[in-house]
Amino acid sequence: SDWQAKWIGEGNKQVTKEEDFYKDDPMPLFQKLFHTSKKVASARLYICGLGYYEAYINGEKVGDHMLDPGWTNYEKQNLYAVYDITKYIRQGTGTNIAGVMLGNGWYDLLTLRMWGSRNLREALVTGSPCLKAQLRITYADGSVTTSGTDETWQTMPGPVIRNSVYLGEHYDARLEQQGWSEPSKSPGKFHNLKSAVIVKGPSGKLTAQIQPPIKITKVVHPVGVREPAPGVYVFDMGQNFAGVARIHVQGPAGTTVRLRYGEDKYPDGNINVMTSVAGQIKKGNGGPGAPGIAWQEDNYILKGTGVETWSPRFTFHGFRYVEVTGWPGKPTLKDIEGLRMNTDVEETGTFTSSNSMFNKLFENIQWTFKSNIFSVQSDCPAREKFGYGGDMFCTAEAFIYNFNMADFYRKVVQDYANDQRPLGGFTETAPYVGIADSGPGDNSGPLGFQINFSFLIKQLYDFYGDKRVIETYYDTFKRQVKFLQDSANNNLYTDADLGDHETLDAKSVGLTASAFYYHHVKLIAEFADILGKNQDAKSYSALAKEIKEAILHKYFSAESGQFDNGTQSAQAFGLWYGWVEGKEKEKAFDLLLDNINKHGGHLSTGIFGTKMLLDVLGSNNKNEVAYRIANQRDFPGWGHMMAHGASTLWETWAYSDNKYSQNHPMFGSVCEWFYRSLLGINSAAPGFKKIIIKPQPAGDLTSAKGSYSSIRGRIASNWSISGERFKLEVEIPANTTAEIWIPNKS
Repeated sequence: SDWQAKWIGEGNKQVTKEEDFYKDDPMPLFQKLFHTSKKVASARLYICGLGYYEAYINGEKVGDHMLDPGWTNYEKQNLYAVYDITKYIRQGTGTNIAGVMLGNGWYDLLTLRMWGSRNLREALVTGSPCLKAQLRITYADGSVTTSGTDETWQTMPGPVIRNSVYLGEHYDARLEQQGWSEPSKSPGKFHNLKSAVIVKGPSGKLTAQIQPPIKITKVVHPVGVREPAPGVYVFDMGQNFAGVARIHVQGPAGTTVRLRYGEDKYPDGNINVMTSVAGQIKKGNGGPGAPGIAWQEDNYILKGTGVETWSPRFTFHGFRYVEVTGWPGKPTLKDIEGLRMNTDVEETGTFTSSNSMFNKLFENIQWTFKSNIFSVQSDCPAREKFGYGGDMFCTAEAFIYNFNMADFYRKVVQDYANDQRPLGGFTETAPYVGIADSGPGDNSGPLGFQINFSFLIKQLYDFYGDKRVIETYYDTFKRQVKFLQDSANNNLYTDADLGDHETLDAKSVGLTASAFYYHHVKLIAEFADILGKNQDAKSYSALAKEIKEAILHKYFSAESGQFDNGTQSAQAFGLWYGWVEGKEKEKAFDLLLDNINKHGGHLSTGIFGTKMLLDVLGSNNKNEVAYRIANQRDFPGWGHMMAHGASTLWETWAYSDNKYSQNHPMFGSVCEWFYRSLLGINSAAPGFKKIIIKPQPAGDLTSAKGSYSSIRGRIASNWSISGERFKLEVEIPANTTAEIWIPNKS
């Protein structure tokens, strides 16, 4: 009700033919003159521009955010940012101008057929770019004026002639409206200036954007350039990351410089774009008007006025290599830079050890994780960019050790709540893009992906002590569990899951689906107990027990200790959930160890089993085995990836040069093992009020040093081994207590 502003647009009719979505469509610029006749004490800009926006006051860009606002279900929620614009206001002249440039973002997507079949416009709330913004100015005398977007704003076409989160941005510098956001310029001189139009806009509630904004967090300089063919230059940035390229170019007006992005290159030096193609559209299967191969590409058309510096505003890519064509002359290493972009989360973790491969792996994981936080935690920054629940489940704790994810994950939890299905299930991705692989019905996702909603709530409580998030979403969670109860068959699922995704063994889909169902019920029983809902806690605990008994009856042999098909994944699931104790646990554990030995000390697990395997080995004093697995240098393992030049994690254990992403976080759970087992930093109470320090030296490791900045302060563990002497230095925050374990031969 505080909003006086209205949604406005340029008023052009949106195209209806699919092929027309791929034609030039100059993005609108908006401007509004406003006057400040008195001394200004403070000024604020409240703004939501869909899909993306950049705001200007008197010719200066406001703030350093990129790709604002964060992606949401626009039918349910739209995010606005607040900027202090006091320093931009001209106190003496009294005449100011606000300007806003819009981009398509996730609101006005192309009609690309992802995987040849899935048009995202059919699942997402879409529309023409639109703007809602409000200026609030407080004067020195205490008076306040508020003005918002309406039909008195003016609009004109800008130089961004195409933009897509997948295919990239095309910019014609000849179409720049010089001085469009500066009050000294005459509005009458602008091309095609007209009044803005009030539009319906999305129906979602406007709420403040709480997650950190996306920013340029690092400038990456190329390490080499090759010319595999005349006029074709391939720059090696030396690192796979997410963001865009920035060029410094000089040449005649009308010259088009073309940038193509890829994660790999071919032996002949040409760029390989195939692992980063949107939706695997590679054979002309993208629908009417779509390119035959949906690679990432930015184009810049020069205006011919000296050295021109440009980078895209309304897209982002995943890449290591940049192919440059159309360059006037020959580009040098100084002519191109990489702008790494990510949600600007605070770094909270450090790790280093005597194992140089682990140190490089830790660095690679940082790059991978940062590549995949663009207001949603994505699977990859190029091909899909979606927030898959299963990927987050596997890596949430690793992310939290490395970064302050509190507000980011609160946003993700709300994304799931926004897209809860009518019967109560949660979607495979949030925001929901129409994907529902092997779910239990009602377009809900597989159980290993649905679990992410409650699992993130659990992490927000465990790491940050956030009880309020449990209170807020308890009834939402309860609806989901009711849906799962109604969908189960005798407390079990035989499908409704993808199994251990990317496992090298045969999947145990019934076991994993039932396990994730059990996990849901265990969590809601725990949440009910935390909130003092005693009857709920009692009934859900009883249900969890029934589910466990049903699982053991169907999927476990007490005689052999084998869970289902006895793979590493199956054994890891059973042990991670703690379903067996005593002799039965010993047998199950022995089978797991035997399986690992048969694989030569290698893992064969997928994304879920890998996390669980390392957790189980570390928590059961088998860190020597975990170390052997993590330290492998050949296939399958993290060392194998790096031996083949990986600077980020792959989507699969095996190298792929044409299908699978080379920048995928889901195998990054090993980073959690670095903190929990090697450094030994663990929480024993919500928010690290109590701490367990239990370092577990293993293999040839002689030292490890690192820290985690909890909400209560910095926790550090630094140990080294010299001869027979073990030295441990520990730091814990004030007003906490720690239980410290020291390894001893006896």
